[in-house]
Amino acid sequence: MDKPCKHPRVRVVARDEDSEFVECLECAEVFEASEFKDMAIEERTGSNEA
Repeated sequence: MDKPCKHPRVRVVARDEDSEFVECLECAEVFEASEFKDMAIEERTGSNEA
């Protein structure tokens, strides 16, 4: 099975007044920068709960 991308390298592709969008350089997924920060927080807290 394919392992989900952890988006190790991203670049900013668009900015709005209150939003910033980034693209993963590995899998080309585009998402809001705040989602990327939330993913990192979830990953850290999830690995510490075990």
